[in-house]
Amino acid sequence: MAVESRAIVAHSSRITGFHRLNVEQRREALRQHGILNATELANLESGGIDCATANSMIENVIGTHALPLGVALNIRINDKDYVVPMAIEEPSVVAAASNAAKMIRACGGFRAEVTAPVMIGQVELRDITDSQAAVIA
Repeated sequence: MAVESRAIVAHSSRITGFHRLNVEQRREALRQHGILNATELANLESGGIDCATANSMIENVIGTHALPLGVALNIRINDKDYVVPMAIEEPSVVAAASNAAKMIRACGGFRAEVTAPVMIGQVELRDITDSQAAVIA
């Protein structure tokens, strides 16, 4: 992305109703809060999909971002080979992933198993006058 890589220090990251704004209004809110400057705002769309499509996919869209797309090779999981797409701008990550997978492949590859899902829930009851009756119900 053409936006300069820097830490953004904002007076507050709380922008009430931000998700209800359209893309242009969100950009303006970020400018008004001093989070992005005019140059950064001008460079928020750098390819890939259009903002309208992006806005229908995720919340709080302010732009789009194209990344180099490579593939990691040598990946074997449970005796099945995979080519894994990786969209990343960091140099050597794809090569490192491929190299690590090649070393692990020489020892048989990765092994994985899926366990049954575990779900927990919690309910809070307030102002219960008869807790024993609530447990029974």
